[in-house]
Amino acid sequence: MVSTHYLIVGGGMTGDAAAKSIREHDADRSITLVGDDPQPPYKRPPLTKGLWSGGDEAKIWCGTADFGVELRLGRRIVAVDVDAQRARDDEGEEYAWEKLLLATGGRPREIEHADGVVYYRTLDDYRRVRAQAVEGARFVVTGGGFIGSEIAAALNGAGCRVTMVFPEAGIASRLLPAALSDFVTAYYREHGVEVLAGETVAAVEHGAVRTRSGRVLEADAVVAGLGIEPNTELARAAGLAVDGGIVVDEYGRAGGREHVFAAGDVASFPSPALGGRFRVEHEDHAKTHGKVAGANMAGAEIPYDHIPFFYSDMFDLGYEAVGEVDSRLPTIARWDEPDRKGVVAYVDGAGRPRGFLLWNTWDKVEAARDLIRAAQPIGEAMLV
Repeated sequence: MVSTHYLIVGGGMTGDAAAKSIREHDADRSITLVGDDPQPPYKRPPLTKGLWSGGDEAKIWCGTADFGVELRLGRRIVAVDVDAQRARDDEGEEYAWEKLLLATGGRPREIEHADGVVYYRTLDDYRRVRAQAVEGARFVVTGGGFIGSEIAAALNGAGCRVTMVFPEAGIASRLLPAALSDFVTAYYREHGVEVLAGETVAAVEHGAVRTRSGRVLEADAVVAGLGIEPNTELARAAGLAVDGGIVVDEYGRAGGREHVFAAGDVASFPSPALGGRFRVEHEDHAKTHGKVAGANMAGAEIPYDHIPFFYSDMFDLGYEAVGEVDSRLPTIARWDEPDRKGVVAYVDGAGRPRGFLLWNTWDKVEAARDLIRAAQPIGEAMLV
């Protein structure tokens, strides 16, 4: 039996942020972090960004253990009893805890009838794909969203022959207004990426990808970036409320219990600025929500009122985005240079901003947050 005051389930950036925040408020009591990744916590964005452009792998480590945190890696918590305050991992080890954080993140969505696909999410995935990314190697990337677009650009930059396959009309079309998505799709093609929009993968076998339209794509490797399914099974089995994610209050507490918390990718949290509940899968939320949950586990009582932002690089195109950025919403745009530099506001029916896309526009995230919080109708002249 392992006895610990704080038990963190999940070894990603959320778990790391929570552990460090606990330590800021509680210098002495024990913290144990259990994660199924065999690696200690590390930064995820470099896996599709900086490491492909010469970044140093040594700089991605979070240094969680330096804060007096016991790491139990390559293990998965398989059962939690929130009443008895006990947990058990997949090796049969039992844990007695006083405070619990579920930072279980999510698992990649997978393709049926597909062998040998790398569902790109971890450092080990990066190392595997990097080793395969020799000059002229043929890659099929399935998925045209956040991960798919970044890894396709990275592989192209490494001299690989890249084909993208995804069902949407264009790259990042769930995020970008249609005309901008069309521009980005054409931009990828100009850089030598074959883009098969409106297409899906039916099977992967014997070094080839077969699409549902019957096309066969020869491939040395296949990488998938299809989003994640939140790992809510542990919470559901423990009797905690789940609605698209583990339901938490503004302090990160789950199930109305003072000693049980959830944060990061897996959590469905209330947003005072936007109204309603959201589940966000990006770095900024992982770190800030983890930090608040960790502080509150140690008794800080800090409400989470942060509006998360995220960012991406696609060749020499880049953006920061904050709030609810959804191509189904109406938009107001101001372009300093069409499709190359500008600001897009995503608004509700009354013209009030829900989110901002800062396209090759920098240092405007806080101003955008202020406009979202103000909740007043805006026009083009008011864009940050």
